[in-house]
Amino acid sequence: MTGRWVIHLPVTAPDLLQARILARAAARVLARLTARVEPGGVTVSAEDQQGVRHWVFCDRPLPDGGVRCALPVDHTSACARRPPGLRRR
Repeated sequence: MTGRWVIHLPVTAPDLLQARILARAAARVLARLTARVEPGGVTVSAEDQQGVRHWVFCDRPLPDGGVRCALPVDHTSACARRPPGLRRR
């Protein structure tokens, strides 16, 4: 056992797009509270097909040393550390 526990928090949304939006918002809020949140690992699934997961964040490695892309999985712009307009505290 790794000594780590994963929290599974079922939250419902009417469709895949809304599920991804809600998951991104929740991950960003939780990431501000603790460094233990791994937004890149966030996925969503249909309630009756929980084995079929859809990624929420791009999470590709960026060339500047281990930082990963924080944009939505289906973004068309260049990868970035944080979404445009999201300020760092």
